[in-house]
Amino acid sequence: MVEGSLHSKAKRKAPDSLTSLERALLNDYQRGFLLVEQPYKQIAVDQRVSEEDVLEAYEDLLQAGMVSRIGAVVKPHRTGWSTLAAMAVPEGRLDSVAALVSSFPEVNHNYEREHRLNLWFVVTAADKQAVTGILEDIAQQTKLDVLDLPLEESFCIDLGFPLQW
Repeated sequence: MVEGSLHSKAKRKAPDSLTSLERALLNDYQRGFLLVEQPYKQIAVDQRVSEEDVLEAYEDLLQAGMVSRIGAVVKPHRTGWSTLAAMAVPEGRLDSVAALVSSFPEVNHNYEREHRLNLWFVVTAADKQAVTGILEDIAQQTKLDVLDLPLEESFCIDLGFPLQW
């Protein structure tokens, strides 16, 4: 069971405190993000606000932990390499090890689980050798074993869903 993200301890906004623009950004652009030269400008036109308003609203949502990233979802191993990894971290070191893991730009998130292997994270890099090197670097710096759990079979799951306000 996921305890919660160690990567971001941002305070989430209450749904009833969201502006109509924030609600539209969260709900209407979950998939099919505009593939145009200036997507935020087009969103602004669609929402009848300024591009600056759109960028500020997204920044607020990122800071509040309601958006973790804005970017393409690419099928695994099409443009680089990635792996899921897990570590058994002593309770007293969990925050510091999670912070170290998150300091690697190739780590896109990490989270705590209620399990002997209590810190899980994803590493993405240019190729398999680079991913292996990052895992080895994390193991060396933490003096803890890192379990590499490479993808064996991919499943494309649509994680978008209509939000209820």
